[in-house]
Amino acid sequence: MATTVETAYARRARYYSSADGFNIKRPRIPAHVFARERDRALDPATPTGLLPLDLGTALGTDGFATTPLILARYARLRAGESLATRFEASGEIYYVIAGSGETTWGAEAIGWDAGDVFCLPGGVTATHRSARDAVLWIVTNEPALAFERAQAPRPGQAPVEAVHYPGAEIRHQLELIHRLPADKTMTGKAVTLSSAALDSQRTCLPSLTLAMNSLLPGESQRPHRHNAIAVTLVVQGPRCHSMIDGERVEWMQHAVMITPPAAMHSHHNEGDELALFLIVQDGGLYYHCRTMGFSYT
Repeated sequence: MATTVETAYARRARYYSSADGFNIKRPRIPAHVFARERDRALDPATPTGLLPLDLGTALGTDGFATTPLILARYARLRAGESLATRFEASGEIYYVIAGSGETTWGAEAIGWDAGDVFCLPGGVTATHRSARDAVLWIVTNEPALAFERAQAPRPGQAPVEAVHYPGAEIRHQLELIHRLPADKTMTGKAVTLSSAALDSQRTCLPSLTLAMNSLLPGESQRPHRHNAIAVTLVVQGPRCHSMIDGERVEWMQHAVMITPPAAMHSHHNEGDELALFLIVQDGGLYYHCRTMGFSYT
């Protein structure tokens, strides 16, 4: 038998049985509503800055994280002020909750207004300027890159290009979907937002999906589950709620909700106006791995 030579490399090795190798425990992902963060973002006294929606301690991550792969934030912009950002992400998703302004990076610029969605490549140094008091919701995949100790793509190498979805066009596309026959809207009346760069994948980023979902007054979305986690911003929905694994979760306008992966959940509109909710999921990753696991009760 050959003699094993002890080296620094060999000392780093660890060996586990099949039982231990597959019995990996991680903290559970809780259903959660970020109410306090919402209140701070909408408070006129809050200064210009970023408000992370952080569950990192509960999730056992090294840094800020809303879910293991996603970090969401509110950005508060006082009238006439600006905010500079650079995120260690492969892409950035923005929704304009309130206000209007412009985001610039390099020689490029996107003007935005309430209800708009826009996306930027990750790693860009951007400046957001508000014409009047504004609140943005920003979502990135920073925790996914941090998990791999990876960095944002070099300029021109990001998997996405900048794209703008005006709020009026999002509403128009939803109206078209509501006119479809029932068999085309069985899983929900939602418009999925993608771009020319990812048209074949129908995702917003390679790993993330983005959709504006809706419920008519008195309508419910039937109970279902999927392996992708859902990070949901309530755009409008008085007298709406979700049921998540048997627990009722009341909606709060402009608050963000977490629906854990594989949780049985449903959404219900008991009000008298259209409900709108913007959902980011790590669904692109699960579609790529063929493991979305969507199912009804």
